[in-house]
Amino acid sequence: MHALRSWSIATLFFVGFTGATPAAVAAQTAETQLQGAWAAYEYLLADGARHAVRGRIIFTSGDWQVLFFVMDGDEPRRGSGEGGRYTIEDGLVTFEHLFHLSVGDEMAGLPASPLTLTARSGTGPLEPTDLEIDGDRLTLRFPSGNAMMFTRSSN
Repeated sequence: MHALRSWSIATLFFVGFTGATPAAVAAQTAETQLQGAWAAYEYLLADGARHAVRGRIIFTSGDWQVLFFVMDGDEPRRGSGEGGRYTIEDGLVTFEHLFHLSVGDEMAGLPASPLTLTARSGTGPLEPTDLEIDGDRLTLRFPSGNAMMFTRSSN
C-alpha cells in the first residue's frame, strides 16, 4: 500500500555504502517525495460521507501549511488554515500543530464549527497520520478515520 516502501538498487547501494539505516533513508526519501505543493480535491469521512475540497497543503523541509475549504457545489461551507512542523517515520507523517484557524457550517458528517484561532509559540499537539504517495497522488489518513486526497500542484 505504501509506495514509499519500495527500494531501488540505488537506494540499497546507498544504504550499504554509507551505513545509513533503511529507516533513515526511507524517511529522507519520503520527505523528498512529499516536499512541494499539493492540491486538495476530496475529503472522505470515517462515516462514509464524501466532500469536495479546494485548497493546498505545502511541505518544505520540516514545515507544513494547509489552507482548504469544504465545498457545497461552488460555495465554500467550511474552511481551515493550519500549520507547524512535521516528521516522517515508518510511513507516517506526524504533524505538529502550531497554528490553526477554522470555522464552518454543519455538513454531512461534520458538525458546525465555531471560529477557532490558535497560535502556539512553543510545541503543539502531535497528529501521527498515515501517508501514501502514489506518483502525483497523496492520501493522508488521519487518526480520526477521515482521509484527505491531493494531487501534486508543484515540486
